[in-house]
Amino acid sequence: MIVNENNYYSRLDKFLRKQLQNMPLSAIYKIIRKGKVLVNGKRVKEPSFRLEIGDEIEIKEETTKYNREKNNQIIPIKMDFEILYEDENLLIINKPAGIPIHPGKGTHIATLIEGLMYYGKEHNFTPYLVHRLDKHTSGVFVVAKNVNTARELNEIISSRAVEKVYTTLCVGEMKKSEVIKIPLDGKNAVTIYEKQKQFKSGLGYFSLLRVQIKTGRKHQIRKHLSLIGHPVIGDDLYGDKKLNRKFKQKYALKRYFLHCSMMLLYYNDKEIRINAPLPNDLKDVLKNLKMEE
Repeated sequence: MIVNENNYYSRLDKFLRKQLQNMPLSAIYKIIRKGKVLVNGKRVKEPSFRLEIGDEIEIKEETTKYNREKNNQIIPIKMDFEILYEDENLLIINKPAGIPIHPGKGTHIATLIEGLMYYGKEHNFTPYLVHRLDKHTSGVFVVAKNVNTARELNEIISSRAVEKVYTTLCVGEMKKSEVIKIPLDGKNAVTIYEKQKQFKSGLGYFSLLRVQIKTGRKHQIRKHLSLIGHPVIGDDLYGDKKLNRKFKQKYALKRYFLHCSMMLLYYNDKEIRINAPLPNDLKDVLKNLKMEE
């Protein structure tokens, strides 16, 4: 494969994602990290490797064995979106919790890309994903409507020239604010939080936080808060499973409490600030905690 004007993406993983659309993203990262991808004859193991027009990409792996169409064919499916903003280049939605972005191993429900493909077909555009939200995280989610916008937004997001604010509920009594600078996976990571409110219930203390991330590491907020001893409530991967089970029984929370509540970016010389209201399941948790106090 040769990188040219028509298929150019600055990052290696973005380029392969568009060239190998039947291959799950997890498999693309796997072959990169295994050293199966060569750029101009040299093995590259970093997904964010910067490409230039004219680069030659070679894959030393049989990619058809990863073909998602064997088990997870992507088919446009009608899905209801809460649209927060839309113009000729951008679609920004309030992503519901519980919906994965892409089909993957063990995924048996409709995914967000399938819903976006249906919406795009109805409105005459092809959706391009430019960032990620985990399956159980809700909130602001940006979609590009054309390849040029996708390239530009990838650059904006990669350069961290975008502001994201998350709302989360954590275990314990916390400081009024804190900057967390604990490296994750050997890389620099910075998370900043401000405490909005503290609750006292029969299960202990809980803190409602406004969180910003200055780096984009996988599961960064959940990892950082867990590492300082205040995991996100409902997070069984990095948190307290026993407490989460009791919290679920008492407050009917079926996921971890994490929501992308605001995003600010500049595109085409325009400031775009999008707010996503807290979904009802998280509102109900806060309401019940306040009533218990």
